[in-house]
Amino acid sequence: MKDFAAIDFETANECRSSVCSVGVVIVREGEIVDTFYSLIHPEPEYYKWFCQQVHGLCPEDTEDAPVFPQVWEKIAPKIEGLPLVAHNAGFDEGCLKEVFRVYRMDYQDYEFHDTLAASRRCFGCSLPNHQLQTVAAACGYDLTRHHHALADAEACAYIAMKIL
Repeated sequence: MKDFAAIDFETANECRSSVCSVGVVIVREGEIVDTFYSLIHPEPEYYKWFCQQVHGLCPEDTEDAPVFPQVWEKIAPKIEGLPLVAHNAGFDEGCLKEVFRVYRMDYQDYEFHDTLAASRRCFGCSLPNHQLQTVAAACGYDLTRHHHALADAEACAYIAMKIL
């Protein structure tokens, strides 16, 4: 794949609609040409302790952040016509569908590709696991800010450029 958008969401709680940050990396002709990051005011509006421990975001970080439709207005033109790539795409696609449903937005059946599944096919048992940081390292990318949505999207883009 030479043209795609890697995307990563972080959530505030167990509800997939509770996206609290998003990272997007636009790849054209095999090169990163644009990135986008935003905090998002989550819906429903509460944070679970476990989620906070994973990504480090808390209610104070997103209390003045835009709601998802305002953020998506900025993302949609950047990704138009591009397939989306995510590591464990079922999670990120589920978040996207659910937040579209919550805000009663028309979902456009985005095409998703999964670097987790691709990693399992490509590396098989040669890796101890297929977590994002492990696969990124196997592809020569040092993911130092794991669970920051933009850093994870960048790692995913790098993986996709190597193995998809």
